[in-house]
Amino acid sequence: MHELTGLVDRLAALPSAVVDDAERIDVIAALEKLKAAAGAAQAQIITQFAASQEAANTATGVPARHAARGVPEQVGLARRVSPAAAARQVTQARALIEQLPATFTLWQRGEISEHVATIVATETSHLAADDRQLVDKQLAGLLPTLSPKRAHAAARRLAIEADPRAAVQRAGRAREDRLVSIRPAPDTMAVLSALLPCEQGVAAYAALRRHADTLVGAGDGRSRDQIMADTLVERLTGQATADAVSAEIGLVMTDAALLAGDDTAADLDDYGPVPAELARTIARGCDTEQARVFVRRLFTDPAAGIVTGCDPRRRRFDGSLAKLLVYRDRTCRDPFCDAPIRHLDHIRPHAAGGATTPTNGRGVCERGNYVRHMPGWSIHLIDPRRHVVETTTPTGHRYRSTPPHG
Repeated sequence: MHELTGLVDRLAALPSAVVDDAERIDVIAALEKLKAAAGAAQAQIITQFAASQEAANTATGVPARHAARGVPEQVGLARRVSPAAAARQVTQARALIEQLPATFTLWQRGEISEHVATIVATETSHLAADDRQLVDKQLAGLLPTLSPKRAHAAARRLAIEADPRAAVQRAGRAREDRLVSIRPAPDTMAVLSALLPCEQGVAAYAALRRHADTLVGAGDGRSRDQIMADTLVERLTGQATADAVSAEIGLVMTDAALLAGDDTAADLDDYGPVPAELARTIARGCDTEQARVFVRRLFTDPAAGIVTGCDPRRRRFDGSLAKLLVYRDRTCRDPFCDAPIRHLDHIRPHAAGGATTPTNGRGVCERGNYVRHMPGWSIHLIDPRRHVVETTTPTGHRYRSTPPHG
């Protein structure tokens, strides 16, 4: 461990030691190999850790189907990523080490990147072990010379040829996983995505395109892309126009920002920070005959800057305490987990006398609530004023989280 810490320090000093551009190119290439080799070493350690933790959980009486519970959470905390991202890495690391040895060796030597190694693991995940190893051998001589896009195509083609029937079955399962998702984009925009069967996606896009072409031809002043985006919103919501959005807007902002022109950024529920001026526009500009926007008042502690109270006066909705926790925490309170809040959890369990109050509550995702009940895990509130929650893992590592500032 001390050796790794020393390496980090030496890397920080490296740029001042490079003297010319030719050497800089050599260093860039060497660092790329080092990044890949470090990722492969991390994958090996993760695989060893997962096996050890599963054995320990089984030894304490945890059912086999739950033996891996808590492993991705601990890996995610160490890597500062979400449990879902860590779970994918655990699965892919095992696959590469156990079933794709040629690809893993290339990664370990720094001849391919972690991204390319992950592509191979993903594209062969549906194959039987023998077929997976065959594709692995076929790719071994190609991968170091291919771009990620071409590596992706090569791995997919060889996987299809290794077992065409399995490829068809995989396509069928993928259709069952169709979904719609949303994520923030820069400059107060959002990306609404739909994962659809290919023919449905093509048909939906073509319909929007035809409608836009018709309006552009008729002299509509908007661009084709603007018309397509507006039409999508109108057809999904049934609104007369795209900007006639009726909603309860979860705007967390100071009273000065809402009423007195203060520029402290607001937070839009399910999106994130937005400029105060835009928040004021959302709050007042959409309150028209076509749309009504309801703003729930939230109160923040002026010193700690977190949501501490909530105005329950909101028609058609109850559970003001639940709303307060969701607006205060916004996403799962476990460190580095950005999953949506699915459970409202007692920090001190209710069975142990924990009160159902904002101070003793936290919003978490499903896996975050389940994993806290695994052996060796504990959750404590260590600073009620700032609502600092400390998580202790089975290895004794401690991680803290606080709500976003209001």
